[in-house]
Amino acid sequence: MTQQVPSTEPELAGVRNFRDVGGLPTEDGRRVRPGVLFRSGHLAHATEEDAAFLGSLGLHTVFDFRNAADQKLEGPDVALPGVRNVNLPLSDPADGAEFWKMVRDGDLDQLRAILADGKAAARMVASYRTIVTERTAEHSRVLHSLAEDSVPALMHCAAGKDRAGISIAVTLLAVGVERDAIVADYLESNAKHRRYKVRRNGSPDSAYTPEVMELLSPLFDARAEYLQAAFGSIEATWGGLDAYFEQGLGLTSRTRERLRERLLD
Repeated sequence: MTQQVPSTEPELAGVRNFRDVGGLPTEDGRRVRPGVLFRSGHLAHATEEDAAFLGSLGLHTVFDFRNAADQKLEGPDVALPGVRNVNLPLSDPADGAEFWKMVRDGDLDQLRAILADGKAAARMVASYRTIVTERTAEHSRVLHSLAEDSVPALMHCAAGKDRAGISIAVTLLAVGVERDAIVADYLESNAKHRRYKVRRNGSPDSAYTPEVMELLSPLFDARAEYLQAAFGSIEATWGGLDAYFEQGLGLTSRTRERLRERLLD
């Protein structure tokens, strides 16, 4: 089992799922340098104390992978003085808009129709595959930015689990982090204090029943099968990681070496 550096992360009041990915081991015996790459859920509800902490990290860039619908629902990120905010949506607001409206507003029968019998997990697998194969321009931009000057960096989406999880995974793969360590870090999003707060409309007595929450759980879980599906799509589409980075993302060997210089001890 891969051993990670013990966490010293703060528990932020208004930001879910924050952590430093420093300490993760690479296949050649190095480690990700602490203090250069962070991940979290959105920053829209950050308190003054949260913002002060985030401001103390020396961040160069915050990559926000939310789309316009996410930002309308949660709000814009708080402003962090001197930090560049780059919005790179990894999903289209129209993609699944009706689905997510049903998640928020649907009754039990409607939720059963769209989520039961493995439908919810299958949707997540398909989403991960799509993000890694069709959002290559966005992932390329992130990695080139990190190689050039954009560290320390924080990557986030809404929950900090899916879109940010994939982008963090792609970044870690690019510098040779062990795949098991990438999956272990991804699964940290399941910790109770990290999880995205499910928002449902209607009476609490009917909106959050045990059956409703069970139906919704595949959407809000971090599951290894989801990330493995993304890895599998890289293999199926490009034949391997080197071809993915070179052909899919346009990274030269020099750029990947520069990434290693930026991110590894």
